[in-house]
This record gives sequence, structure tokens and C-alpha cells, in this order.
Amino acid sequence: MRLADRMQQIQPFFVMDLLARARELEAQGRSIVHMEIGEPDFPTPSPIIEAGRQSLADEKTHYTPALGLPSLREKIAEYYQSEFNLAISPKRIIITPGASGALQLALAVLVNPNDKVIMTDPGYPCNRHMVRLFEGDAINVPVDAESQFQLTPELLDQYWSDDTVAAMIATPSNPTGTRIDKKQMRALIEKMKEQDGLLIVDEIYQGLVYDVENFTALSVSNDIVVINSFSKYFGMTGWRLGWMVVPEALVDAIDRLSQNIFLAPSTPAQYAALDAFSSKSMDIMHARRDEFKRRRDYLLPALKALGFKITAEPQGAFYIYADCSQISNDSFQLSNDLLEKAGVAVTPGKDFGEHKANQYLRFSYTQPIEILQQGVERLTIFIQNSTRGAV
Repeated sequence: MRLADRMQQIQPFFVMDLLARARELEAQGRSIVHMEIGEPDFPTPSPIIEAGRQSLADEKTHYTPALGLPSLREKIAEYYQSEFNLAISPKRIIITPGASGALQLALAVLVNPNDKVIMTDPGYPCNRHMVRLFEGDAINVPVDAESQFQLTPELLDQYWSDDTVAAMIATPSNPTGTRIDKKQMRALIEKMKEQDGLLIVDEIYQGLVYDVENFTALSVSNDIVVINSFSKYFGMTGWRLGWMVVPEALVDAIDRLSQNIFLAPSTPAQYAALDAFSSKSMDIMHARRDEFKRRRDYLLPALKALGFKITAEPQGAFYIYADCSQISNDSFQLSNDLLEKAGVAVTPGKDFGEHKANQYLRFSYTQPIEILQQGVERLTIFIQNSTRGAV
């Protein structure tokens, strides 16, 4: 069967093969410590689940407007007011089928064939694939620990061209957990204004920030697109619900496109999400954020002690992007060996780009500390045996 040419550039997640193999090993009786998948281990907070149940009992199962349930858009506006002291019009808030749906809509209204979008390498792989979906070109900018694996105004200058229309950043980021502070954000936005381009900011891990000020890029500018999600901080991964805040000039185009692509986000998920901002739900999520911080504070020094180099320490999300070059010069092979021989599943750097991908592994601390401790014990034995040539 003939496939569209673009499919040659749409790659799978390599980690999904590792996950499938991990499930095979578990079916055979092997114990596997999972540090590969970027999904919170906590269930959706019970008040949200109960609100979803009640919406079904009340037969709230019909379509909502394409831009989302008006009451949920208003709730999100109230969240920005209470959390960040920002007055955001609900008209600029668009509810989407997950953050991925938001990214599709944003790129679809911005990108013409052969337009360029700047992003980081390493970075979330779906970003470049989404650009390709709309016949654009992703410009993958190699970034290192020196810039916290983030774009800088200087890099924007270096990689900008006449057919560049946008740049994408993530703060906190996947796979590195690093973030952009307010001063850096302001400098990036100013540079984008100079270039007459649009900045797209991925804030889906925004609530999971540790030790530093939590802020939104919307506190710096309204002339950007901010994407957020109910998945990570709010624990609603399987509900597939997200949102974005856009300049008013984009609302009509996104409304028309959303009607045609999605018709509307999931109605039960939207009614459930109304309770995500209740005090009971927020208390649960604050406690979980604190638990993620405890996990990071355990795993980060433990990995360093094993020989992993981590100079850009994560300040958010639930990932550690670790340089494994002192242990192996092939992180993809190492990730397979760790799974098969040590029973530890981690994500290889090649899932996130090409720049020094063979040097890095991503560790996800989405398991209780006692499970992470088991993983570290297994890593310790593996590395010791490897050093002695026993692996």
C-alpha cells in the first residue's frame, strides 16, 4: 500500500520497543524497575474521578463547543488569576484533546509547506514530527548542558532564516527537566519579536517545579502560544485533555480548524477537569509534587555516585537526563543491556534527537522511592560487573 512521503520521517518511540520487551520479561516472571515512561504513577485524584462519574450519571455526554466547555475555560482563567495573578480572558483559552491536540492546532494555523520551526535537540520527538505533518521543516538546534539544554537568543539568531515562522521551547522540558527563568524568557520573547516570529511555549510540566519560582510565560507576554495539559501535574493522562492560551488574532482560525479536525474535546473529561482546580484536588497535587521532589533528591545524587554526569540538574518535571559516557559510548545498547541483564528500563537518548544522543539516558522518577532504590541497587551491580568485564 502506498504511504505518504512524510511517513518516512515520522519515527516511532524507540522506548516503546523497550517497554514491550519489558512486558515480555515480566510475563516470564522477571522483575523490572520502570524508569522509562513519562507518566505519573499516581492515579487521577479522586475528586476528579468522582466529577467524571457524576457527569456520566447526569448524562452530560453530548458535544461541547469546539473551543471547549465555557465553564472550563473560565475555570482555567481563574487558575491563572489565583496562581499567577494574571487576568487572562477565557476567550483566549482553548480546550483540546490533550496537549498534542493543542500542538497540532497551533502548527496547522501557522505553518505553510517548507516553513521552518526552530526547536531544541534533544527535545520531545513529537514536536518535529508534528511540524513535518504540516509539510514544514523542523530546525533541530543542538543544545548542551551549558545552556541548560534550552534555546538562547544567540541560537535563535544563528538558526533563523527568512522562512522561519516560529520557535518552540519547553519549560520544564522533556527529557531534561530543565527550565527557563523569567529573565531568559523575556530575552527569548524579545528576540522573537525582532524576528517577527511566534514563540510556542510548552508548559505541560509547569506545576511540577522544585526549589525555584513557578511562573508562566504569559506573565511576560500575551503575544505567544502557551500549551498546557491536564496529564502530568493533574494526573489525567488517559483522559486526553489539554489547553492552550493564544493571541486573540488566532482564536477564530483555531476554532474553525478544531471544528473540522476534532469537532470537540471529550465531554466527560472536560466535566471531570472542572474539579481539577478545587481545593481538595489541588491539595492532592501539591502533595504529589512534593513527593516527586523527594524522588528527584534521592535519585540525582545516586546516579552521580554511579558515574553518570549530570551538570544541568532538573528543576522540574520528573526526568533526569544523564550523560553515561563514562559507562558506555552507546546509550542505546546500554539501555537494552540494562533491561536484559539488570532488569532496569530507561529511555535512550536517540528518542529525543541526534545531538550526542549516544551519550545520554533519560531516567524517569515516576516510581516510589523504594522502587527507585531497587533500580539503583541493580544499576550498581551492573556497573560493577561491567567494570570487571563480567557483563
